This record gives sequence, structure tokens and C-alpha cells, in this order.
Amino acid sequence: MPPSSSQSSRPAYDSRRLRRIFDRRAATFGEVAFLPREIAQRMRERLDYIKVTPAHVLDAGCGAGDDLPVLRQRFPEAPVFGADLSWQMLARALHHDVGDTSWRRFLPAALGKALGARGPRFAQADFAALPFAAGAFDLIWSNLALHWHARPDLVFPEWQRVLKVGGLLMFSALGPDTMKELRGAYAQVEAAHGSPSRAHVIDFVDMHDLGDMLVASGFEIPVMDQETLTITYKSPQSLLADVRRWGAYPFERTAAAGAPARRLYHALLAALEARRREDGTIALTFEVIYGHAWKAVPRTTAEGHGIVRIEDIGRGPSKNR
Repeated sequence: MPPSSSQSSRPAYDSRRLRRIFDRRAATFGEVAFLPREIAQRMRERLDYIKVTPAHVLDAGCGAGDDLPVLRQRFPEAPVFGADLSWQMLARALHHDVGDTSWRRFLPAALGKALGARGPRFAQADFAALPFAAGAFDLIWSNLALHWHARPDLVFPEWQRVLKVGGLLMFSALGPDTMKELRGAYAQVEAAHGSPSRAHVIDFVDMHDLGDMLVASGFEIPVMDQETLTITYKSPQSLLADVRRWGAYPFERTAAAGAPARRLYHALLAALEARRREDGTIALTFEVIYGHAWKAVPRTTAEGHGIVRIEDIGRGPSKNR
């Protein structure tokens, strides 16, 4: 599937650059983990309405591993795997998991033995090139990670590949209205100072485009939803600090040193300050997209031959009567 118009304006995907960014931010990411933790809870509430009993679970973009206990508690009999591009994030996920064997006491001894090594397994990998066999998982869970990849149209086919037929994909991602206040402040500063306009924050993909990509990638019955969350700050400096901890500058280039850079920075602080609300806080918007879909029964073989299901034999095209 060719990139949609919303993707085509995104900078080329550089996995090494993105890995370095999150390796650097791993140590402080916990300070802004309140947002993914909140979204994980909301995803779990949605999952409660879906009937699924997976034998193997993958947390795609597991980061520091905060969602792994959630998944283990929800599916105590299923081994949980984690994949992330950042080695430093995975190191924290492994440390986060060390010594946590409490979940095993609820399992029969034979089952605990059959599950093999304790807890999740981890893999450092790009979302679009996972080191897992086709059909390895019954559930893929991905919380606030997909938007970091510049080509979700390549990610969905890979997630579809490693899911079993009938397997469930459940994910959350940030949408286009995310950090609109920061975008506006940057645009204001660049216009006032005659600076070239450039992307300072990720060009997040629209919910409808993600839904179309799901269908084009072999998923069926997609359910898409979105909500807007607002986080408030007491100062522009604290807002910018959190944005950097989230890693929302994957395409930000190092500013030139000296007076011009300092002048632009102080202008940005002033532009954010001007957006202070009546209650004295500065707001930062997050558009959160939720999606889930099932891996459809394939219509063709790997060689391109059509597949006809037994229940469809003898059925002609529907006609209006």
C-alpha cells in the first residue's frame, strides 16, 4: 500500500536515529510514564469487552515494560513477549521483570513447567521487521508506540504476519491534534523571526488513515475510536521538559549555538506563556487513538492462488429480489 497523504510529508524513517533518541531518554522516561499507564488502563477496560484467550502475547513497543504486569495478570497462562527498538528501554524492562514470579503461584505445577523460562521474553527489533515466525501470537498489544514509526503502512502487514488467523491486534497511538499548542507556538516564533518553517513534532497519522491501513494489511472488523486528553503545566519550561522526555522530537536537529538559538528559545517560552489559561496553567493536548482488529482468513496462498472456503462453495453472488 502506498503511503497516505498524511504520511508522505513525514521525514524518512531512520531506525538508528530513533533508537538513539529513546536510548538517551530511557533513564528519564519514567517521569512521564503516567500517560502510557493511564492509556494502558483504558485499553484494558476495552479489552474486557472482547472475548479472547491467547496462547502467546506480544507487547509491541514494550518500552520499559510497564504494561507487562498488566498483560500477565490478564492472561496468566500465556507467555508474554516484549519487543522494542531501544536497547536501553529493554534493559529497564528486563530489570523491571527480574524476580517477579508471583504470577506463577496461581498456575498448576505442570503448566508452570510447560511454560519454560519465567516471565516475558524480549527482542530488540523494528516494528516492521519482527524476529518472530508467522502466526506466532494470538494477541498483539501496542500502547502509545505505533506513532513513533514513520511508516505504519509497513508495520501493520508485519503485525498481521506474526498473528495467527483470528488473532487480535489492540493498539493505541497519538493522533494529529497532539501537541497542537506546541506546534502553534513554534509556527508563531518562526514567522516572527523569519526562520524557515520545519517540523518540530511528529506528524501524527489520522485515525481514518490508520483504519484504512488495517484493512489493506489483511485485518477485518476494525474498530477505531479517539479521545482528547489535556495535560496542564505551571510553566513553559516544565511543558518542554516533558515533551523531550516523551521523545517527541525524533526529527529535531540540534539548534545552532549562540545568541540566535537563545533568542528563539526565549521567544518560544514567551509564545507558550501567552497561551496560559484563566486558571493559570498552560495546556498540552493529546489526541489518543484506540484501535483493534482481527487477522482475517487469507484469500490467497503465498503463491497467489485464490482460497475458497468450504462454506462458500455453491454460493452465488447476491441478487436483489
